[in-house]
Amino acid sequence: MTGTDWGERGLCRMADPDELFVEGAAQHRAKALCQGCPVRTECLAYALDSRIEHGVWGGMTERERRALLRRRPTVTSWLHLLETARTAYQSAPGTAARSVEHASAPLPLVG
Repeated sequence: MTGTDWGERGLCRMADPDELFVEGAAQHRAKALCQGCPVRTECLAYALDSRIEHGVWGGMTERERRALLRRRPTVTSWLHLLETARTAYQSAPGTAARSVEHASAPLPLVG
């Protein structure tokens, strides 16, 4: 798989695009669509790496993505970072039962 082929597997592919590019409280509904999406990590990484300024991508609003980019200015590949964090989370003790249901959920990144 290359480029943005992952977009064809996103839960949002059948949604009205206008529902993903909203403001205020409507963003909560848009973010809810991302829950359980099989390509959430790829989507978020694409938005972060591409510095996309509008819309909900990978379960994060533009404001949340800007804050994350400010906190982690030296990241050169968000996909690599998010996949590494997901793998570490899934292999941590006590997460085996949760790993399947959270396989596509990116981890909160601090620091």
